[in-house]
Amino acid sequence: MASAAEQLARNLNFASFAKAKDLHARIIFTVVALICYRLGTFIPIPGIDIEAFARAFSQAQQGILGMANMFSGGAVERLAVFALNVMPYISASIIIQLLSSFPGRLEQLKKEGESGRAQLNQYTRYLTVVLAVAQSLTIANGLASSPGVVIDPGPMFIASTVITLTGGTLLLMWIGEQITARGIGNGVSLIIFAGIVAEVPKTIFRALTLAQEGSISGFAILALVVILTVAIVLIVFVERSQRRIVVQYPKRQVGNKMTTGEQSFLPLKINTAGVIPPIFASSLLLLPATAAGFLASGQLPENAPDWQVVLQEGIRTTAGLLSHGQPLFIALFGVLIMFFSFFYTSVVFNTEETADNLRKQGGFLPGIRPGAKTADYLDMVMSRLTLIGAVYLVIVCLVPEVVSSQFGMQFYLGGTSLLIVVSVTIDTVAQIQSHMLAHQYEGMIKRSKLKGRGR
Repeated sequence: MASAAEQLARNLNFASFAKAKDLHARIIFTVVALICYRLGTFIPIPGIDIEAFARAFSQAQQGILGMANMFSGGAVERLAVFALNVMPYISASIIIQLLSSFPGRLEQLKKEGESGRAQLNQYTRYLTVVLAVAQSLTIANGLASSPGVVIDPGPMFIASTVITLTGGTLLLMWIGEQITARGIGNGVSLIIFAGIVAEVPKTIFRALTLAQEGSISGFAILALVVILTVAIVLIVFVERSQRRIVVQYPKRQVGNKMTTGEQSFLPLKINTAGVIPPIFASSLLLLPATAAGFLASGQLPENAPDWQVVLQEGIRTTAGLLSHGQPLFIALFGVLIMFFSFFYTSVVFNTEETADNLRKQGGFLPGIRPGAKTADYLDMVMSRLTLIGAVYLVIVCLVPEVVSSQFGMQFYLGGTSLLIVVSVTIDTVAQIQSHMLAHQYEGMIKRSKLKGRGR
C-alpha cells in the first residue's frame, strides 16, 4: 500500500515537472551558463608557455594552489581566463558586508530596503574590479619573474594578463547574477559547485594512482572514504534540521464570528549561514597565500641586497606555513569559519526585526513578552544554534584536512568542497521543488476560475 502511494506521488511529481515549461527554461539556461563557464576554464591567457607553466605548477600544487585549482575547476592549472574564478567577488562581498555592519553610509543603505541593497551590490561590483586587478597584477608580476614561463615578459604581457584575468572574473560575476535571476539556484554557488564537481574524477584517479604506486596505503584511502561518507550523512542531517519555536496568534473578531487563536512555528536552522563561512574563509586565505606563493617563486639577481634575500625567505616561509594541511592554515581556517558563522548569521537573521514583525502581526511567543524580551530570547536561541552550527562546520571542514595531512595525501576533495557540493545540491533541489509547487498552485487557480465561469 505504501509503495503504491509512493509510486503515485512520483508519477504526480513527474507529471508536474513535465508541465512546468518555465522551470524547463530555467534549468536549460543554468546548464548552458555553466557550460560556458567550463569552456572558459580551458582557454589560457596569452603569452604563456603552457608546458613550462605545467611543470612549475606540478611543483607548487601541493600547497594552497591545489585547493584554488579545485575551486576553479582546473582553471589555475591551465592558467585560463577564469583562473581567479569568483573569489574576488566573494572577497568584495565580505568587505562590503563587514563595513555595512558599522555606523555610516553603508549601514544606512542596508536599511533602505531594495534600493539600498541594489546600491550595495553596485559597490560590491566596483570593489570586485579593484580586488581582481590587484590579484591579477600580483599573478602577472609573479609569472613575469618566473624563468621560462612567459614567452615575452614585459609591460604588454602584464597589461594583457591583468585585463584578461579581471575580465574573466567580471564575466563570471555577470554569469552568476544571470543564473540567480533567470536560472535555478544561487549563481555564484553553482559556479563553485561546477568547478569542484569537474575536478572530482581527476582527484579520485590521482588518489588511486598514488595507492597503486605505493605512495599512500589503501588503508589511508579507505579511512578517508569512510570519513567523507560520514561527513555527507552529517551534512544532510544538520542542513535539514530545524529548531521550531512556537508562535501564538490571539483570537480575532472577523465580522460576527470569533476566530480561534492560531498557532504556527518559526523555523530556525542550525546552520543559518550555510556554506558562506567556509567559502569566505577560503577566499581570505587564498588571497595572501597565493600572492606569497607567486612572490616567493621569483628569482633574485646574484647581486641582490641582503634585505631582498631576507624578505623573499620570509615570504617563502609564510607561503609554506599557509600551505594546504599545515597547522597554521588549519588553525586560521577554523577561526575564520567560527567568526563568519556568527557574523553572517547576524547579518541574515536580525532578531530585533523578527521580534518587531511578530509584534506587528499580533503574534507572540508563549510565556515571553512581545518586543525586546522576544528579541532577547531569539538572540539567545540563535547564539546557541550558531555555536552548534559553527562547531559542525569546523568539524566537517577540518577533519578531512587533518586526516589527509597525517597520511601525507594531497586530497583536495575535502570537507569544504564536500559541504559546498552537498549544500548547493540540497538548495537547488529545494528551489526546483518550490517552482513545481508554484506551478501546481497556478494550475489549481486557473482550474478554479474555469469552473467558476462554467457555473
